[in-house]
Amino acid sequence: MALLGKESICSQLFNARVGLNLSTTVAVCLTFFEFYPKDHIEQSVWSFLFLHASLYCLHFYPQGLIALNMIIITGGAGFIGSAMLWELNCMGEDKVIIVDELGSTTTRKWHNLSCLTFTDFIPKDDFLDLLERGAFEGVSAIIHMGANSSTTEVDADHLMSNNFIYSKRIAAYCMAHNVRFIYASSAATYGDGAEGYADDIHGLGALRPLNMYGYSKHLFDRWALRNGILNHAAGLKFFNVYGPNEYHKEDMSSVVFKSFHQIREKGFVKLFQSHRPDYRDGEQLRDFVYIKDCTAIMAWLLENPASGLFNVGSGAARSFKDLATATFTAMGKEPVIEYIPMPETLRDKYQYYTCADIAKLRMAGFSKLSTSLEDGVREYVQHYLSNERPNLTCSTTI
Repeated sequence: MALLGKESICSQLFNARVGLNLSTTVAVCLTFFEFYPKDHIEQSVWSFLFLHASLYCLHFYPQGLIALNMIIITGGAGFIGSAMLWELNCMGEDKVIIVDELGSTTTRKWHNLSCLTFTDFIPKDDFLDLLERGAFEGVSAIIHMGANSSTTEVDADHLMSNNFIYSKRIAAYCMAHNVRFIYASSAATYGDGAEGYADDIHGLGALRPLNMYGYSKHLFDRWALRNGILNHAAGLKFFNVYGPNEYHKEDMSSVVFKSFHQIREKGFVKLFQSHRPDYRDGEQLRDFVYIKDCTAIMAWLLENPASGLFNVGSGAARSFKDLATATFTAMGKEPVIEYIPMPETLRDKYQYYTCADIAKLRMAGFSKLSTSLEDGVREYVQHYLSNERPNLTCSTTI
Protein backbone atom coordinates (compact mmCIF):
# COMPACT_ATOMS: atom_id res chain seq x y z
CA MET A 1 0.00 0.00 0.00
CA ALA A 2 1.43 3.40 -0.91
CA LEU A 3 1.98 5.81 1.92
CA LEU A 4 -0.45 8.68 2.11
CA GLY A 5 0.20 12.26 3.06
CA LYS A 6 -0.74 13.46 6.53
CA GLU A 7 -3.69 15.53 5.32
CA SER A 8 -5.05 12.61 3.29
CA ILE A 9 -4.70 10.25 6.22
CA CYS A 10 -6.53 12.61 8.58
CA SER A 11 -9.29 13.11 6.04
CA GLN A 12 -9.74 9.39 5.45
CA LEU A 13 -9.68 8.67 9.20
CA PHE A 14 -12.49 11.17 9.63
CA ASN A 15 -14.47 9.59 6.83
CA ALA A 16 -13.86 6.14 8.29
CA ARG A 17 -15.16 7.31 11.64
CA VAL A 18 -18.45 8.39 10.11
CA GLY A 19 -19.11 5.26 8.10
CA LEU A 20 -16.63 3.79 5.62
CA ASN A 21 -16.58 0.01 5.48
CA LEU A 22 -14.31 -1.86 7.86
CA SER A 23 -11.72 -2.97 5.33
CA THR A 24 -11.16 0.60 4.14
CA THR A 25 -11.05 1.86 7.71
CA VAL A 26 -8.41 -0.64 8.75
CA ALA A 27 -6.37 -0.10 5.61
CA VAL A 28 -6.21 3.57 6.50
CA CYS A 29 -5.32 2.72 10.11
CA LEU A 30 -2.52 0.36 9.09
CA THR A 31 -1.13 3.01 6.78
CA PHE A 32 -1.15 5.48 9.65
CA PHE A 33 0.67 2.95 11.86
CA GLU A 34 3.40 2.65 9.21
CA PHE A 35 3.66 6.35 8.48
CA TYR A 36 3.70 7.68 12.05
CA PRO A 37 5.54 6.08 14.99
CA LYS A 38 3.33 5.41 18.01
CA ASP A 39 5.15 7.90 20.21
CA HIS A 40 4.23 10.69 17.81
CA ILE A 41 0.53 9.94 17.88
CA GLU A 42 -1.73 11.64 20.39
CA GLN A 43 -3.37 9.23 22.83
CA SER A 44 -6.89 9.99 21.59
CA VAL A 45 -5.88 9.23 17.99
CA TRP A 46 -4.07 6.05 18.99
CA SER A 47 -7.15 4.83 20.89
CA PHE A 48 -9.27 5.55 17.83
CA LEU A 49 -6.92 3.57 15.58
CA PHE A 50 -6.76 0.67 18.00
CA LEU A 51 -10.56 0.46 18.08
CA HIS A 52 -10.83 0.29 14.31
CA ALA A 53 -8.04 -2.25 14.02
CA SER A 54 -9.95 -4.35 16.56
CA LEU A 55 -13.05 -3.98 14.39
CA TYR A 56 -11.15 -5.48 11.49
CA CYS A 57 -10.12 -8.51 13.54
CA LEU A 58 -13.62 -8.97 14.89
CA HIS A 59 -15.19 -8.86 11.46
CA PHE A 60 -12.70 -10.66 9.24
CA TYR A 61 -11.12 -13.23 11.54
CA PRO A 62 -13.91 -15.25 13.18
CA GLN A 63 -11.45 -17.94 14.23
CA GLY A 64 -9.68 -15.32 16.36
CA LEU A 65 -11.57 -12.68 18.32
CA ILE A 66 -15.02 -13.77 17.23
CA ALA A 67 -16.31 -17.29 16.64
CA LEU A 68 -19.44 -19.22 15.94
CA ASN A 69 -21.55 -19.80 19.05
CA MET A 70 -20.07 -16.80 20.84
CA ILE A 71 -22.26 -15.30 23.57
CA ILE A 72 -22.51 -11.55 24.19
CA ILE A 73 -23.47 -10.23 27.63
CA THR A 74 -24.40 -6.56 27.84
CA GLY A 75 -24.01 -5.12 31.30
CA GLY A 76 -21.48 -7.91 31.64
CA ALA A 77 -19.47 -6.21 34.37
CA GLY A 78 -22.57 -5.46 36.41
CA PHE A 79 -24.25 -7.53 39.08
CA ILE A 80 -26.37 -10.02 37.14
CA GLY A 81 -24.27 -9.83 33.98
CA SER A 82 -20.98 -10.72 35.67
CA ALA A 83 -22.71 -13.46 37.66
CA MET A 84 -23.91 -14.90 34.35
CA LEU A 85 -20.34 -14.82 33.07
CA TRP A 86 -19.38 -16.76 36.21
CA GLU A 87 -22.13 -19.30 35.46
CA LEU A 88 -20.88 -19.76 31.92
CA ASN A 89 -17.26 -20.08 33.04
CA CYS A 90 -18.28 -22.76 35.53
CA MET A 91 -19.93 -24.60 32.65
CA GLY A 92 -16.64 -24.48 30.76
CA GLU A 93 -17.71 -21.64 28.46
CA ASP A 94 -15.38 -18.69 27.94
CA LYS A 95 -16.31 -17.62 24.39
CA VAL A 96 -18.04 -14.56 25.76
CA ILE A 97 -17.89 -10.89 24.79
CA ILE A 98 -18.58 -8.41 27.58
CA VAL A 99 -20.28 -5.10 26.79
CA ASP A 100 -20.37 -2.47 29.52
CA GLU A 101 -18.98 0.75 30.94
CA LEU A 102 -16.80 0.43 34.03
CA GLY A 103 -16.97 3.99 35.34
CA SER A 104 -14.65 5.09 38.09
CA THR A 105 -12.16 2.64 39.55
CA THR A 106 -13.43 3.66 42.98
CA THR A 107 -16.64 1.67 42.44
CA ARG A 108 -14.50 -1.46 41.97
CA LYS A 109 -16.96 -2.64 39.33
CA TRP A 110 -14.03 -3.98 37.31
CA HIS A 111 -13.37 -6.46 40.14
CA ASN A 112 -16.46 -8.36 38.98
CA LEU A 113 -14.50 -9.38 35.88
CA SER A 114 -11.05 -9.81 37.38
CA CYS A 115 -11.51 -13.46 38.42
CA LEU A 116 -13.41 -14.53 35.31
CA THR A 117 -12.54 -15.41 31.72
CA PHE A 118 -13.93 -13.86 28.55
CA THR A 119 -12.86 -13.21 24.97
CA ASP A 120 -13.19 -9.45 24.63
CA PHE A 121 -14.55 -6.27 26.20
CA ILE A 122 -16.50 -3.75 24.11
CA PRO A 123 -17.42 -0.28 25.44
CA LYS A 124 -21.18 0.15 25.71
CA ASP A 125 -21.23 3.27 23.52
CA ASP A 126 -19.41 1.46 20.68
CA PHE A 127 -21.40 -1.76 20.76
CA LEU A 128 -24.55 -0.91 18.78
CA ASP A 129 -22.61 0.46 15.83
CA LEU A 130 -20.38 -2.61 15.73
CA LEU A 131 -23.37 -4.92 16.05
CA GLU A 132 -25.35 -3.30 13.25
CA ARG A 133 -22.30 -3.20 10.95
CA GLY A 134 -21.85 -6.96 11.24
CA ALA A 135 -18.83 -7.16 13.52
CA PHE A 136 -20.33 -10.07 15.49
CA GLU A 137 -21.43 -12.35 12.69
CA GLY A 138 -21.92 -15.86 14.00
CA VAL A 139 -22.85 -14.90 17.56
CA SER A 140 -25.33 -17.41 18.99
CA ALA A 141 -26.91 -15.44 21.82
CA ILE A 142 -27.12 -11.98 23.34
CA ILE A 143 -27.92 -11.80 27.04
CA HIS A 144 -28.99 -8.20 27.48
CA MET A 145 -28.58 -7.22 31.14
CA GLY A 146 -27.30 -3.71 30.50
CA ALA A 147 -29.52 -0.92 31.82
CA ASN A 148 -29.79 1.88 34.31
CA SER A 149 -31.44 -0.06 37.14
CA SER A 150 -31.92 2.82 39.58
CA THR A 151 -35.53 3.03 40.70
CA THR A 152 -34.86 6.60 41.88
CA GLU A 153 -33.36 7.89 38.61
CA VAL A 154 -34.96 11.26 37.71
CA ASP A 155 -33.58 11.68 34.18
CA ALA A 156 -36.43 10.24 32.14
CA ASP A 157 -34.74 10.89 28.80
CA HIS A 158 -31.69 8.93 29.92
CA LEU A 159 -33.85 5.98 30.97
CA MET A 160 -35.69 6.02 27.64
CA SER A 161 -32.46 6.13 25.66
CA ASN A 162 -30.57 3.62 27.79
CA ASN A 163 -33.31 1.13 28.71
CA PHE A 164 -35.80 1.37 25.86
CA ILE A 165 -34.19 2.55 22.62
CA TYR A 166 -30.89 0.71 23.19
CA SER A 167 -32.81 -2.49 23.88
CA LYS A 168 -34.95 -2.13 20.76
CA ARG A 169 -31.90 -2.00 18.52
CA ILE A 170 -30.39 -5.13 20.04
CA ALA A 171 -33.70 -6.98 19.81
CA ALA A 172 -34.18 -5.99 16.18
CA TYR A 173 -30.72 -7.31 15.31
CA CYS A 174 -31.34 -10.61 17.09
CA MET A 175 -34.62 -11.18 15.32
CA ALA A 176 -33.13 -10.32 11.91
CA HIS A 177 -30.17 -12.68 12.41
CA ASN A 178 -31.84 -15.52 14.31
CA VAL A 179 -29.81 -14.88 17.46
CA ARG A 180 -31.12 -16.08 20.82
CA PHE A 181 -32.18 -13.01 22.82
CA ILE A 182 -32.56 -13.06 26.61
CA TYR A 183 -33.14 -9.71 28.28
CA ALA A 184 -33.75 -8.19 31.69
CA SER A 185 -37.18 -6.83 32.43
CA SER A 186 -38.12 -6.14 36.06
CA ALA A 187 -40.67 -6.80 38.76
CA ALA A 188 -40.89 -2.99 38.96
CA THR A 189 -43.18 -3.25 35.92
CA TYR A 190 -45.91 -4.63 38.20
CA GLY A 191 -46.31 -1.34 40.02
CA ASP A 192 -48.18 -1.63 43.32
CA GLY A 193 -49.22 -5.20 42.55
CA ALA A 194 -52.89 -4.36 42.15
CA GLU A 195 -52.98 -6.48 38.98
CA GLY A 196 -51.06 -9.34 40.58
CA TYR A 197 -47.65 -10.77 39.72
CA ALA A 198 -48.45 -13.23 36.95
CA ASP A 199 -46.12 -13.06 33.92
CA ASP A 200 -48.98 -13.39 31.43
CA ILE A 201 -48.27 -11.32 28.32
CA HIS A 202 -51.99 -10.66 27.87
CA GLY A 203 -52.11 -8.62 31.07
CA LEU A 204 -49.32 -6.20 30.17
CA GLY A 205 -51.63 -3.36 29.23
CA ALA A 206 -53.13 -3.19 32.70
CA LEU A 207 -49.82 -2.75 34.56
CA ARG A 208 -48.91 0.67 35.98
CA PRO A 209 -45.28 0.98 37.15
CA LEU A 210 -44.64 3.32 40.08
CA ASN A 211 -41.40 4.83 38.81
CA MET A 212 -39.73 5.82 35.56
CA TYR A 213 -37.29 2.90 35.69
CA GLY A 214 -40.19 0.44 35.86
CA TYR A 215 -41.96 2.30 33.06
CA SER A 216 -38.89 2.12 30.77
CA LYS A 217 -38.78 -1.65 31.26
CA HIS A 218 -42.53 -2.00 30.84
CA LEU A 219 -42.48 0.02 27.65
CA PHE A 220 -39.92 -2.33 26.13
CA ASP A 221 -41.93 -5.41 27.18
CA ARG A 222 -44.96 -4.01 25.39
CA TRP A 223 -42.93 -3.08 22.30
CA ALA A 224 -41.43 -6.57 22.23
CA LEU A 225 -44.89 -8.08 22.41
CA ARG A 226 -46.34 -5.89 19.64
CA ASN A 227 -43.42 -6.61 17.32
CA GLY A 228 -43.34 -10.36 17.79
CA ILE A 229 -40.05 -10.35 19.70
CA LEU A 230 -41.54 -12.34 22.57
CA ASN A 231 -42.43 -15.16 20.20
CA HIS A 232 -38.73 -15.98 20.12
CA ALA A 233 -37.03 -14.14 22.99
CA ALA A 234 -37.16 -14.52 26.77
CA GLY A 235 -37.77 -11.47 28.95
CA LEU A 236 -36.93 -11.92 32.63
CA LYS A 237 -38.81 -10.04 35.33
CA PHE A 238 -36.24 -10.07 38.12
CA PHE A 239 -37.56 -9.62 41.63
CA ASN A 240 -35.30 -8.65 44.58
CA VAL A 241 -31.96 -10.16 43.63
CA TYR A 242 -29.15 -10.39 46.18
CA GLY A 243 -25.72 -11.99 46.21
CA PRO A 244 -22.05 -11.58 45.28
CA ASN A 245 -20.89 -9.02 42.69
CA GLU A 246 -23.43 -6.36 43.65
CA TYR A 247 -20.81 -4.35 45.55
CA HIS A 248 -20.61 -1.46 43.08
CA LYS A 249 -24.35 -0.73 43.19
CA GLU A 250 -24.11 1.64 46.17
CA ASP A 251 -27.60 2.80 47.17
CA MET A 252 -29.24 0.21 44.88
CA SER A 253 -27.46 -2.72 46.55
CA SER A 254 -29.52 -5.34 48.38
CA VAL A 255 -30.67 -5.11 51.98
CA VAL A 256 -28.44 -8.11 52.77
CA PHE A 257 -25.36 -6.19 51.64
CA LYS A 258 -26.40 -3.05 53.54
CA SER A 259 -27.37 -5.01 56.65
CA PHE A 260 -24.05 -6.86 56.74
CA HIS A 261 -22.08 -3.62 56.81
CA GLN A 262 -24.43 -1.95 59.30
CA ILE A 263 -24.12 -4.90 61.67
CA ARG A 264 -20.35 -5.05 61.34
CA GLU A 265 -19.90 -1.30 61.85
CA LYS A 266 -22.72 -0.41 64.27
CA GLY A 267 -24.10 -3.65 65.67
CA PHE A 268 -27.66 -3.04 64.49
CA VAL A 269 -29.77 -2.74 61.31
CA LYS A 270 -32.10 0.06 60.27
CA LEU A 271 -35.31 -0.86 58.44
CA PHE A 272 -38.18 1.30 57.24
CA GLN A 273 -41.25 1.70 59.37
CA SER A 274 -44.54 0.77 57.79
CA HIS A 275 -46.85 3.62 56.81
CA ARG A 276 -49.83 1.35 56.21
CA PRO A 277 -52.02 -0.03 58.99
CA ASP A 278 -52.14 -3.52 57.45
CA TYR A 279 -48.35 -4.01 57.70
CA ARG A 280 -46.25 -3.94 60.85
CA ASP A 281 -42.82 -2.30 60.87
CA GLY A 282 -40.34 -4.48 59.00
CA GLU A 283 -43.09 -6.80 57.78
CA GLN A 284 -43.20 -5.37 54.26
CA LEU A 285 -42.87 -8.39 51.98
CA ARG A 286 -40.60 -9.09 49.03
CA ASP A 287 -39.64 -12.02 46.86
CA PHE A 288 -35.91 -12.24 47.55
CA VAL A 289 -34.02 -14.36 45.03
CA TYR A 290 -30.39 -15.47 45.21
CA ILE A 291 -28.22 -14.48 42.26
CA LYS A 292 -27.14 -18.07 41.55
CA ASP A 293 -30.78 -19.05 41.07
CA CYS A 294 -31.08 -16.28 38.47
CA THR A 295 -28.04 -17.42 36.51
CA ALA A 296 -29.24 -21.04 36.61
CA ILE A 297 -32.46 -19.92 34.94
CA MET A 298 -30.60 -17.95 32.27
CA ALA A 299 -28.27 -20.87 31.58
CA TRP A 300 -31.31 -23.11 31.16
CA LEU A 301 -32.88 -20.61 28.76
CA LEU A 302 -29.75 -20.66 26.61
CA GLU A 303 -30.26 -24.39 26.09
CA ASN A 304 -34.05 -24.37 25.82
CA PRO A 305 -36.21 -22.41 23.35
CA ALA A 306 -38.79 -21.16 25.88
CA SER A 307 -40.02 -17.71 24.93
CA GLY A 308 -42.15 -14.94 26.42
CA LEU A 309 -41.98 -13.16 29.76
CA PHE A 310 -40.87 -15.07 32.84
CA ASN A 311 -40.79 -14.08 36.48
CA VAL A 312 -37.43 -14.69 38.13
CA GLY A 313 -37.98 -15.05 41.85
CA SER A 314 -38.17 -17.63 44.61
CA GLY A 315 -41.95 -17.86 44.53
CA ALA A 316 -42.14 -16.95 48.24
CA ALA A 317 -42.72 -13.58 49.91
CA ARG A 318 -40.56 -12.91 52.97
CA SER A 319 -40.29 -9.85 55.19
CA PHE A 320 -37.39 -7.44 55.51
CA LYS A 321 -37.30 -8.46 59.16
CA ASP A 322 -36.76 -12.08 58.07
CA LEU A 323 -33.93 -10.93 55.79
CA ALA A 324 -32.23 -8.89 58.51
CA THR A 325 -32.60 -11.74 61.01
CA ALA A 326 -31.05 -14.20 58.55
CA THR A 327 -28.11 -11.83 58.13
CA PHE A 328 -27.57 -11.56 61.91
CA THR A 329 -27.77 -15.35 62.19
CA ALA A 330 -25.23 -15.87 59.39
CA MET A 331 -22.88 -13.53 61.27
CA GLY A 332 -23.43 -15.36 64.56
CA LYS A 333 -25.18 -12.42 66.24
CA GLU A 334 -28.52 -11.75 67.91
CA PRO A 335 -30.88 -9.47 65.92
CA VAL A 336 -30.96 -5.77 66.84
CA ILE A 337 -33.30 -3.85 64.52
CA GLU A 338 -34.19 -0.14 64.57
CA TYR A 339 -37.17 1.09 62.56
CA ILE A 340 -36.91 4.50 60.92
CA PRO A 341 -39.46 6.62 58.98
CA MET A 342 -39.59 6.07 55.26
CA PRO A 343 -38.61 9.16 53.21
CA GLU A 344 -41.74 10.94 52.01
CA THR A 345 -40.43 10.88 48.44
CA LEU A 346 -40.69 7.08 48.48
CA ARG A 347 -43.99 6.55 50.26
CA ASP A 348 -46.27 6.83 47.25
CA LYS A 349 -43.94 4.67 45.11
CA TYR A 350 -43.22 1.94 47.64
CA GLN A 351 -44.23 -1.68 47.11
CA TYR A 352 -45.43 -3.37 50.30
CA TYR A 353 -45.75 -6.80 48.75
CA THR A 354 -44.14 -8.63 45.85
CA CYS A 355 -44.15 -12.34 45.10
CA ALA A 356 -43.21 -13.97 41.82
CA ASP A 357 -45.68 -16.36 40.28
CA ILE A 358 -43.19 -18.84 38.79
CA ALA A 359 -45.73 -21.36 37.48
CA LYS A 360 -45.05 -20.36 33.86
CA LEU A 361 -41.32 -21.03 34.24
CA ARG A 362 -42.06 -24.41 35.82
CA MET A 363 -44.47 -25.29 33.02
CA ALA A 364 -41.77 -24.41 30.49
CA GLY A 365 -39.60 -27.12 32.05
CA PHE A 366 -37.29 -25.40 34.55
CA SER A 367 -37.32 -27.64 37.62
CA LYS A 368 -34.38 -26.58 39.81
CA LEU A 369 -35.52 -25.68 43.33
CA SER A 370 -35.02 -22.15 44.60
CA THR A 371 -32.46 -21.44 47.31
CA SER A 372 -34.16 -20.67 50.62
CA LEU A 373 -33.68 -17.18 52.05
CA GLU A 374 -31.72 -18.50 55.01
CA ASP A 375 -29.42 -20.67 52.87
CA GLY A 376 -28.79 -17.92 50.32
CA VAL A 377 -28.02 -15.29 52.93
CA ARG A 378 -25.75 -17.70 54.83
CA GLU A 379 -23.70 -18.50 51.73
CA TYR A 380 -23.52 -14.84 50.68
CA VAL A 381 -22.41 -13.66 54.13
CA GLN A 382 -20.04 -16.46 55.07
CA HIS A 383 -18.43 -17.28 51.71
CA TYR A 384 -18.37 -13.86 50.07
CA LEU A 385 -19.05 -10.79 52.23
CA SER A 386 -16.79 -12.08 55.01
CA ASN A 387 -13.87 -12.65 52.63
CA GLU A 388 -11.22 -10.18 51.52
CA ARG A 389 -11.93 -11.18 47.91
CA PRO A 390 -15.71 -11.40 47.78
CA ASN A 391 -16.24 -11.62 44.03
CA LEU A 392 -17.47 -14.67 42.17
CA THR A 393 -14.79 -16.99 40.85
CA CYS A 394 -15.10 -20.48 39.43
CA SER A 395 -12.29 -21.72 41.64
CA THR A 396 -14.44 -21.06 44.72
CA THR A 397 -15.81 -24.26 46.22
CA ILE A 398 -18.94 -23.91 48.31
